[in-house]
Amino acid sequence: MPEISFFFGALLALVQVPMTLAVGLRRRAVGVSFLDGGDDALLRKIRGHANFTETVPITIIAMVAAEMFGAADAVLWAGGGLLVFGRLAHYWAMMKIEAGAVRFALMLCTLIPMAGFSILALFEYLSRA
Repeated sequence: MPEISFFFGALLALVQVPMTLAVGLRRRAVGVSFLDGGDDALLRKIRGHANFTETVPITIIAMVAAEMFGAADAVLWAGGGLLVFGRLAHYWAMMKIEAGAVRFALMLCTLIPMAGFSILALFEYLSRA
């Protein structure tokens, strides 16, 4: 059973709850029920939430695959920790910082585990074929 991956999946699902609420609360505050109505704060919340939603599930799927193929616990904990840090920090940066090197670097904290877990799983799968 991929216990470490399930731990990170559950943790990140909880992290997404306040992001989802933040979008809804901002929508209510500015009276916009669809799109962003030209409100920059709402747009940032929408994109921060969407970016999280676009990257976390596929990374967790790759993490589960890597764990099921026998990836080392230390690799799973390190990659999962980097993913959590990257997603939280990137969301914060989406709210505070214009696009640039900082946000790109924080996005790498998601892309590294995404690619790393995928490569580990594929390598293990192909080595068994």
